[in-house]
Amino acid sequence: MSFGQTVAATKIELLKYKRSSKVATMVQKILDDKREVLLKRINEMIDEATKARGDIWTPLQDVYRSVNEAYLTLGAVTVDSVAQSTPASMETDVNVKRVVDVSIPTLNVKEIHADSMPYGFADTNASIDRAAKQIKTMLSQICKAAEYENSIFTLGKALEKTQKLLNALEHIIIPQYEGRIRFILSTLEEKDREEFVRLKKVKAVIEKRKG
Repeated sequence: MSFGQTVAATKIELLKYKRSSKVATMVQKILDDKREVLLKRINEMIDEATKARGDIWTPLQDVYRSVNEAYLTLGAVTVDSVAQSTPASMETDVNVKRVVDVSIPTLNVKEIHADSMPYGFADTNASIDRAAKQIKTMLSQICKAAEYENSIFTLGKALEKTQKLLNALEHIIIPQYEGRIRFILSTLEEKDREEFVRLKKVKAVIEKRKG
């Protein structure tokens, strides 16, 4: 690889590229450590997400059965009216935690009306009551499962970006610096040899004149 037209073969340039190569190698080590942490956290999140999905699957089937029973016994108009007129009984706080330097949203579900059902009982039946209680019980688990899924996606994107930077450092940037360092060293050594030969010839001429 030739850098004759782009690299000045001087000692100053040599020092510059040596420093740049050292910094790039340090960054590569930092990114490699980050990649390992991200991989570990992603694997942990996958295990947690799998467990969370497993914990909510059977209860969700019960919720679907209760809601379906309510639609069959009360009719779609009544059930939809109850759903639309019912005030919120739970709220979700969104916070942020950091994994390495990646921001991950976290969800915290809390009840607003813990002691009563947030709708009237005149036009409802046990199916709606059962579905409402089940959903209230499960909502925090559903949000936690969603949090894990989102975390896996976010960390996966960060891992992909980190791997691209590592590939660029390993296969492009660091090899370029090393190639330029070799080129400058080779050029300086060649200049030193030429200067040595020139001085030998000058010395020989001077000694010949003295003789």
